[in-house]
Formats: sequence, structure tokens, C-alpha cells
Amino acid sequence: MKQSLKYFFSFCFLLSLFLVQAQEPNTTNSIPQGLSKTGTNTATAKKKQEKKLEAVKKDSIPPKTDRYGLTVGVDLNKVIRSLYDSDYKGIGFVANYRLTKKMYLAGEIGNENITIDDAQLNFTTKGSYTKVGFDYNTYNNWLDMENLITLGLRYGFSTFSQQLNSYDIYNPNPYFGQVPTVTSGEIYKGLTASWAEVVAGINVKVFNNVYVGFNLQLKILVTNVEPNNFSNLYIPGFNRTYDGNFGAGFNYTVSYFIPIYKKKVTPIKTEPKKK
Repeated sequence: MKQSLKYFFSFCFLLSLFLVQAQEPNTTNSIPQGLSKTGTNTATAKKKQEKKLEAVKKDSIPPKTDRYGLTVGVDLNKVIRSLYDSDYKGIGFVANYRLTKKMYLAGEIGNENITIDDAQLNFTTKGSYTKVGFDYNTYNNWLDMENLITLGLRYGFSTFSQQLNSYDIYNPNPYFGQVPTVTSGEIYKGLTASWAEVVAGINVKVFNNVYVGFNLQLKILVTNVEPNNFSNLYIPGFNRTYDGNFGAGFNYTVSYFIPIYKKKVTPIKTEPKKK
């Protein structure tokens, strides 16, 4: 009896070992296969998504931006005239700052020393001037162009002195001989004048950040402090005053743009017309 139980328990033990070994391949094979398939599918999906994102990035156009900053330049008209005209010395600086897409804050400062020899008198004017105003760009640039066609307003102010070098006394009867020229040398200081002007100009970008410009100015005097016995025939920044309170001027400029920041251009949405 004991021997039979011994064989029976041995048989059961062997049978249990066989069943365990038979089940191990099934569990080890089924679980990793499922996991490997799921991992492979996830990795493939990620790779496809990354390729799609790279394709979108390559095909997408970067947004257009406008540059904002300060432009400073010099008035070549005054510099060149100082080189060939011995009776004139002057220099002028111009600047503008971009406020909005179309609007610019503009200014100008300068100094002039000019001697004018007319038929009846010879005088010298020395002084400085300042102009402040704004420009509106009427030109719609293509792509990355930054050219300007502007209309603007300025208010100018000048402080200066006048020196009467010599003058001729008017002789209505030259038959008796011409009166000799009178040498004076009298100086009138502390003179001031102010005016308003309309400006039309063009600025063209020739190199990176370098511009060449030209503008015309139409002016009208607002205030004019004159000596008691002498008229302000020339005002720095305003030019000649022989035609009353109206004047004109022009300048050539070379300027450099200093970029400060960029602003994204928002496209204008157009709604389709309703039929």
C-alpha cells in the first residue's frame, strides 16, 4: 500500500512538471508578441507624425515682418555747396522714426553761414535752425522693399544774426554820378523766425540699410523778428525771403537706417462679394 502511494505521488509530481513546462512557451510567446506588435505600431505612428510635421514646416511660408527703427542722415546739398561756394558754409542733419506702418516722426537740424552780395547791399547771415514734423508714406512696397514716397508737414524755428557789410544809397538821378558804397559792419543779434512747410520727398534703398533721398519744401513764415532799420533777407533753414512770407527749398540726403525691432504684418482679410 505504501509502495503504491509512493508511485502515485511520483506520477502526479511528474505530471504537474510536464503541465508547467507545456504552459510556459504559450505565456512567454503570446505576451511579448503582443507587446512587440504594439510597440512597433506606436513607433511607426510617431515617425509618420514627425515626417508630416517636417513637411508642413518646409512648405509653410514664414510670416512677413516690417522693420521699425531710426533713420539718420546728412544733407548733401549743404555739404557740396560748402565745397564750391566760398560765401557759404553749412551743414544739415535729417532723421525720422517709424511710428506705424505708414507714419514717421521726422526732424532736421542745421547751421548756415552765408554772405550775399546784391546790387544794393552786401550782408552776412549766421545761425542755426530746427524742424520737427511728420511724414506719411504713400508708397505700397512689394515683398521686402522699404522705399518711401512721402508727404509731410514741418514746423521750423531759427535763431540767427545779420551783419550789414556794405550798402549803396539809391540815386534816382545817376546823371550826377553814383554815390560811393557805404561800409557799415553793423551786426544785429538775437533775431528769430518760425515757419510752417509742406514737404514731398522720395527715399530709395540702395544698399542694406542705406538710403538716398530728395525732397522739395514749400514754406510760409509764421513769425519774423527783424531789426528796426534792416530786413531779414535770408533766414537759416528758411532760405531767401525776397518773395514776402513765402519760400522754397530742397535737399539731397544720404541716410542710414538703424533697426530697433520688427513687427509682424497682419494680412487683411477680404470677404467674398455676395452675388
